[in-house]
Amino acid sequence: MSAVLLTPKGEVTIRLALPQDADSLLELRLEALSMHPEAFAADVAMTAAEGAEVWSERIAGHARAHSGAISIACAGDTLVGMAGIGRGHWPKTRHSGLIWGVYVSNEWRGLRLGDALLDQCIAWGQANGVVVVKLGVITTNTSAIRCYGRSGFTVYGIEPRVINYNGVYYDEVLMARLL
Repeated sequence: MSAVLLTPKGEVTIRLALPQDADSLLELRLEALSMHPEAFAADVAMTAAEGAEVWSERIAGHARAHSGAISIACAGDTLVGMAGIGRGHWPKTRHSGLIWGVYVSNEWRGLRLGDALLDQCIAWGQANGVVVVKLGVITTNTSAIRCYGRSGFTVYGIEPRVINYNGVYYDEVLMARLL
């Protein structure tokens, strides 16, 4: 499954990550965590310490177990966006998916790459028997909330004080989409 988007900045390929994408994926993830630490539960130092091998293993493990996937946006050889989907571990929860780690590099925003990354994750979910996909996004990230709304997600609640970064608490908008 892959798609090519024609943007004013050139072609961008949306596809599922492969183990050999691990180095670039880690670099993009560290960029996301550094640029917007309040938006992600993950910590930049801990993620850097894990290294690319963890990402390679995660991608391969998801593929083996059909437990999730990571969608990436590539402008040539450069990763410019990512989004992950994971599914429930237990037989009673395997129908439920969770979107995580959505990020598009600043210079590639506004081109609907986030929409395309979500579409790829949703397609993976549909192909793997997922019937509902959920996500959380900090209440101050209005552009991401609009992106999720365009992709068919609706708000079902607010989770208070999910993130604490530099002494500031951030609430999350909880959103879901039935597939």
